[in-house]
Amino acid sequence: MKKETMRYTQNRELSWLRFNQRVLEEARDESVPLLERMKFVSIFTSNLDEFFMIRVGSLYDMAEVDNKKVDSKSGMTPQEQLTAIYAAVAPLYKERDKTYAEIKKQLAAYGICGLNMKELENQEKKYIKKYFKEQILPILSPQIVDINHPFPHLLNNQIYVVANLKQQNNSNSMIGIVPVPEFVSDIVMLPGHDVRYIRMEKVIMEYLELVFEQYQVSDKNYICATRNADVSPDDEAFADNEDFRYIMKEILHKRRRMAVVRLEVASPLDKEMEKYLCEKLKITQNCIFRTKMPMKLDFIFAIMDKIPMSMKRLLMDESFSPQPTASLAEGSVMAQVKKNDLLLSYPYESMEPFLQMIREASSDPDVMTIKITIYRLAKKSRLVEYLCAAAENGKEVTALIELRARFDEQNNIDWSERMEEAGCRVIYGFEGYKVHSKICLITYRNRNEIRYITQIGTGNYNEKTAKLYTDYSLITGNQSIGEDAAAFFKNMAIGNLAGVYQHLIVSPTSLKQKVLMLMDEEIQKGTDGRIVMKMNSVTDVDFIQKIAEASKAGVKIDLIVRGICCVLPGIPGETENLSVTSIVGRYLEHPRVFVFGRGEDQKVYIGSADMMTRNTEKRVEVSCPIYDVQIKKRLVRHLNIMLSDNVKAREMLSDGTYRKKQSGEKKICAQEYFMKESLRAKRPVKVEEKKHVLSMLLKHFKK
Repeated sequence: MKKETMRYTQNRELSWLRFNQRVLEEARDESVPLLERMKFVSIFTSNLDEFFMIRVGSLYDMAEVDNKKVDSKSGMTPQEQLTAIYAAVAPLYKERDKTYAEIKKQLAAYGICGLNMKELENQEKKYIKKYFKEQILPILSPQIVDINHPFPHLLNNQIYVVANLKQQNNSNSMIGIVPVPEFVSDIVMLPGHDVRYIRMEKVIMEYLELVFEQYQVSDKNYICATRNADVSPDDEAFADNEDFRYIMKEILHKRRRMAVVRLEVASPLDKEMEKYLCEKLKITQNCIFRTKMPMKLDFIFAIMDKIPMSMKRLLMDESFSPQPTASLAEGSVMAQVKKNDLLLSYPYESMEPFLQMIREASSDPDVMTIKITIYRLAKKSRLVEYLCAAAENGKEVTALIELRARFDEQNNIDWSERMEEAGCRVIYGFEGYKVHSKICLITYRNRNEIRYITQIGTGNYNEKTAKLYTDYSLITGNQSIGEDAAAFFKNMAIGNLAGVYQHLIVSPTSLKQKVLMLMDEEIQKGTDGRIVMKMNSVTDVDFIQKIAEASKAGVKIDLIVRGICCVLPGIPGETENLSVTSIVGRYLEHPRVFVFGRGEDQKVYIGSADMMTRNTEKRVEVSCPIYDVQIKKRLVRHLNIMLSDNVKAREMLSDGTYRKKQSGEKKICAQEYFMKESLRAKRPVKVEEKKHVLSMLLKHFKK
């Protein structure tokens, strides 16, 4: 049973599934263009894949180690959580299949057709058979499973075509398995002007008799196993002289062989096959999910590239490019941020000013050092090239790279090697603590003084995701913040997690404590208190209890939480003054912004941390106060617009479910509002142009 004191909380895994359901709702929204709706089906699918690999995988591990340990928010054991998850996922599969079928049917009217073999015209069937024989059959790696041939290891998230096989004059049956090659296209495009295609697994399944020529083939199907990928390097033994990169490479190899947590099938399995697969994969029947739609949807993005521009206008969102920052004139970014703080709002504004600043710093004779924490980078990173150029120009460049950024480990390993080759100093953080902070420090000499420019962000230094995720990036010449940042990097270099800072709040030591203290200040104000916080997830029990305490004191609290939220609003006597809003739209909502108080006394912070126990206690996170009055007002205004959203925003009900916010007379879509605002914004005139205009005016008045 749930503890009485925690009756205003819910299980994090079930809360996450409700978030992914909101993603699927976007795919069902008829006001969204068709191909964008299909993208949401793809996002839902990849989200679910990762959920099974990480969250379900970790619950399996917990169930094996200590199944009596209960979740503090729901009172459920790991096994009870797994049972609840599998029960909650089953209807989502049906909803996804239905959604995909509806979108696919509507796309067919535009000549975009995903076909079965039966739907092909005779000429197309000949083309596919010829293509299979010449291009696919020679590279397949089929195998049989019988007494002499053991059941193979099924790779994580790889599709396999399977069937029952029988030899003539032999009653014994065996299983045939053919991996769908990962190095070929997921689809075969058919000749012609329309975008007609058939998926590779369907082609292989159709011609399975050509693969297993001496057998009778029956019960053809294709399957995909999802494996536990929750490998924690924190559990690995660290030898004193062992290379951390080598450890990470070993972990990536280990991830390929972990336990199966889900099996997807295209058609119902016959009883014998089902029993056999359950036995070999060590799963139960409730781990098997039938999907009528593709198991992988990456091919959707390839199809989009083949569609003519005239059709894209009908089927996709109107294109939008991040805009120049209105508060920044052309010219040197470093020169301007030395005088005034700058806030970049991605993806409405471009990441370019930050990149330009690093490029300027790389060759500026006054710049001595550049220090940065790196969690995720783009595959092609201009930032890294500029940092390497700085090192090659004699600057001291230090990069604290987190090699344990899940699913980006190999990319970060590659970049760390490139940076070391260029002369950068690369360090890797702490055993047991991921470095998730987004902070960059430029140290320069101004005459005889050491001066700082500090950048602190809510998102990664990733040029690609800066166009897809909403985030904030503060660049400030505030020397007090710079001194804190310098102390932070010094502490990171010497392995000191217990550093003391005057302005920055840093986990695992001061961030949660400072947030709770600021909340206490609002609690003291009673009904005059005000808290607005925007995050990705909320799971931290101490924070949740403080939310309830604040609500009971009469403090009005608004949480804008995109994903998991374990605190329930509107529980009588507990959270009646709490509202929870989730925005799921064109861009992934990613900023972390904390606002305490009202009016001139408001305290505003931005940073890298969600209010999750892993962030507040097991990660190095940095949040920064906003001192610039105009930037502070801008952030508060942004949050108010998000709270007014009645198009993409949903409000959480007291049972943990969500409903669309009631639409008033005027529809407000926050993301659309910010896009239009950035397009309307005018950049200030360059300083040189201002001087020219002033001199012209003076000459005019003299005349």
